[in-house]
Amino acid sequence: MVKQISLNLDDIVKEVTNVNPIFARHETFHPRYGWLKKGFDAAQIDSKIFLQEDAPVRLGVGKNMVSAIRYWCNAFKVLENDEPSEFGDRLLGENGWDSFLEDPATLWLLHWNLLKPSCNAAAWYFTFNLFRDNEFSQDDLFNALCTYRDSVAPRIVESSLKKDIFCILRMYVEQATTKAGITEESLDCPFTQLGIIHTAGDSRHFTFRVGAKRNLPAEILVAVCLEYASFVGREQRTISISRLVYDIGSPGMVFKLSESAVCDAIEQVARWSNLIALSDSAGLIQFSFTSEPEALAEDILDKYYKRRVS
Repeated sequence: MVKQISLNLDDIVKEVTNVNPIFARHETFHPRYGWLKKGFDAAQIDSKIFLQEDAPVRLGVGKNMVSAIRYWCNAFKVLENDEPSEFGDRLLGENGWDSFLEDPATLWLLHWNLLKPSCNAAAWYFTFNLFRDNEFSQDDLFNALCTYRDSVAPRIVESSLKKDIFCILRMYVEQATTKAGITEESLDCPFTQLGIIHTAGDSRHFTFRVGAKRNLPAEILVAVCLEYASFVGREQRTISISRLVYDIGSPGMVFKLSESAVCDAIEQVARWSNLIALSDSAGLIQFSFTSEPEALAEDILDKYYKRRVS
């Protein structure tokens, strides 16, 4: 019997503006170590690199991998229309925050950047924001994604959805080692370090790990919360913790966090920054900040990465 997946179609319609109906542009390749830096550096020299016949030689990969690198660089927003973006410059530029992606915490920042508006990975957006089963099988996720596809891009064929699901699970789920030990293929999946999806009993059933993440620095989380507040706050200087945790597209949904995990991170950063605070008004816990949230987020990230290298 096929499990029935219940989706709120009003939520789907509401979120169309935040996600582009793009599926299976990755050529079945999940993002691999070094690809974002390789693509960013190449685009700095020649933004037309991905369209050149000699791109495989210049990038040192196969033809399909050239397309995959191009897709992932744009999806993670280190490139924008194949040109280096402001975020790309801040992260991967010559004096960037983490030019060679050496800090595992940067993976959380990239995961957020992949899913924030405007998202060019529709199946990823659906999986982390609209799919509400904490425990699921590949078939559960596929059936639910089909319902979403019917609402936003009915012409997309089911084989494309299956490719996306395979890629998502390959990207975030740690692969079992063989008798020969860890394979090169398993090492090529940096996002498994997030530990956000685990197998549940066998290789076809999975679970989201909800709650605090030990490898998610408070500064990264607070910066992401500030950026989210800038998207939805309409010039306000407060946002409720419940919105940061439970709203579609929020850090809590994207990172699978609890309210206590978000509050703890804010309290940690508030110990050294007097520009942010937690407040409790009539039982409603709110995150407050005294300056423009996007600028404040960038400042917090600057301080985090400078401390990391000092």
